[in-house]
Amino acid sequence: MAFGLVGFLFLVELTSGILQGYYVPLASKIAGHIGVDTADYNWTEAAQLLVSALVVPVLAKLGDMFGHKRILLASTAVTALASWGMVASGSFAGYLIAFAFQGFYVVWLPLEVALIFDRGRRTGNTASTTRRAAGLLVVALEAGAILGALAGSRVFKGTGENFPVTLAVPAICVTLVFFAILFGVRESTPLPGRKLDGGGFVLLTLALLFITGGLTFLRLNGPSSWTVWVPIVIGLLIFIPFARLERRHPDPAIDLKVLAKPSMWPVQLTAGLFGISVLGAQIPLSTFAAADPKKLGYGLNLDSDVISYLIGAYLIALIVGALVFPLLARQTTPRIALIVAAFLVAAGYLLFIPLHDQVWQVIVNMVIAGIGSGALVAALPSAAAAAAPAGQSGIATGLTNTTKTIGGAFASAVFGVILHVGLTSTASTSGAGLAAYIAVWTICGVGALVAAALLFLVPKLAFSDSEVDLAADAVGAVETPGP
Repeated sequence: MAFGLVGFLFLVELTSGILQGYYVPLASKIAGHIGVDTADYNWTEAAQLLVSALVVPVLAKLGDMFGHKRILLASTAVTALASWGMVASGSFAGYLIAFAFQGFYVVWLPLEVALIFDRGRRTGNTASTTRRAAGLLVVALEAGAILGALAGSRVFKGTGENFPVTLAVPAICVTLVFFAILFGVRESTPLPGRKLDGGGFVLLTLALLFITGGLTFLRLNGPSSWTVWVPIVIGLLIFIPFARLERRHPDPAIDLKVLAKPSMWPVQLTAGLFGISVLGAQIPLSTFAAADPKKLGYGLNLDSDVISYLIGAYLIALIVGALVFPLLARQTTPRIALIVAAFLVAAGYLLFIPLHDQVWQVIVNMVIAGIGSGALVAALPSAAAAAAPAGQSGIATGLTNTTKTIGGAFASAVFGVILHVGLTSTASTSGAGLAAYIAVWTICGVGALVAAALLFLVPKLAFSDSEVDLAADAVGAVETPGP
């Protein structure tokens, strides 16, 4: 393994985790600082998810075309500028824009996996090297999230509740990691003669914009509003001209032939289904843990400090899963390891249905789901890279992030509606509230079961070193795209 490369990228993912964890305990304080309530503050998260969903495919493709390090540097520069913009902003509008553009950091992991995969092509053990490195990067990501969550409130209190100084800490981290990439990471080798499919990316961006916009309105306006379904339908219809254009383009934004491979499309669908639980289920779990069973008939009545320990146990389980996955893949096959991980996620969430009354039950369920989730976070980008031909590893890994984000946006919207209906029902004390949470857990569990079933359709030796290196040898004789 290229330890020098992974070491510097470890710092990048550590910073990514800090960004994801740092602002969470400060949310209510920041909302007051910029003059809004916590409900309006949620728009900052929605805006960042939207930006990340839109920019990841484009940036990942640009990495394939011009070098993954170059685009990693550019995205880090944007993230740093946005982070400093948050420091300088004292208004909701300014903070919203800056926080949204900070979402460029979401492309870091796909670009890093592509860099490692490109380096691995020269060693003869491409896929296994990428799996091990991806596991270490996920360890850095989750460790950074834990560090960020612990540091945010402590820095705020330690600085006498000074907002500019508190918000400057993650901005400094991103700035420093820019120079770590600049001086510590070697560039990948892009294929020559590439062309940017501008029309394809415009259509793809519009489709994602309409779909994610409709899902946002689902959370705000409920399923009965036309503002939900009209944008979603328009977004889906845009994929028709998009598909026609991609089939004709010599260097398409998304190669539909590659996407249709039996080793690729199950991975991408799995990423979307996985997004339902890994991005959509955490807030429902937190609110369930805080609910008072004496008043509502369900919940654990835990305070915020104890809930943070539950989240910490989940994050540690993610780290364990990320480390165990490459070991399991080596002892069996990468395909079997992916299937096992998906089944663990399903088991963890489905166990909530009968077992949710005691703290130890919730911890056990979260740890089981967390181990599977950690394995999938590490495995899906590396699997997509292994299934992609030379010159398309960046866009393949980026798509796993995009589909995961869409799955998370869907889950966030649907779960918000389910919980709103259940928790505001006059019958909530007699079961409607608990039924809403059971519905959330069921959707997460069944989604993971469907993902496991899809992964059975992947060829048995997919993502192994022998398959990847044979494909690389074959690609070496293929003509590069036309000028």
